Amino acid sequence: MSADTPRRIALLRHAKADWPEVSDHERPLAERGRQEAPAAGLKLAETGIAFDLALCSTAVRTRETWKLAVHELPQRPRTVYEERLYDASLGELIALLNETSDEVCDLLVVGHNPGMHALADALAGRAEGDSLARMARTGFPTAALAVVSFTGSWKSVEHGVGTLLDFWTPKDH
Repeated sequence: MSADTPRRIALLRHAKADWPEVSDHERPLAERGRQEAPAAGLKLAETGIAFDLALCSTAVRTRETWKLAVHELPQRPRTVYEERLYDASLGELIALLNETSDEVCDLLVVGHNPGMHALADALAGRAEGDSLARMARTGFPTAALAVVSFTGSWKSVEHGVGTLLDFWTPKDH
């Protein structure tokens, strides 16, 4: 893979979580979340991207979201459950992307807000259509998905490097 390899990152926020008497990390999906996650999976499939790798937070709600969404994909990417995605800051998320092997062209990240929104916003120096305006207007609700493209090595990922190709929320479904 060369420095001018086109790459895509899909950022998926976990679906709607419930609020039982458990630690934040152990919160499961709510009923609405169990409906949102497969819809997000369908949207991921519609992108036509064959993901090389999925990084998923270790939190229960992100693992449940991924388990329900991945069934909608034509092929399951290699999945790594990454505890550093839980409660990660923007800087920590970019550092994690910088560690990604350049063998990976298309990456899916299943994580949390405010990180997913901050990362999509930070990477998107440009946008196709009204995707950036829609993301600014709606925020990054549960099960929202942003797809960003950039060219180069994962080590070169930084603010403004990409183009926001698509932004989707379950309300668009």
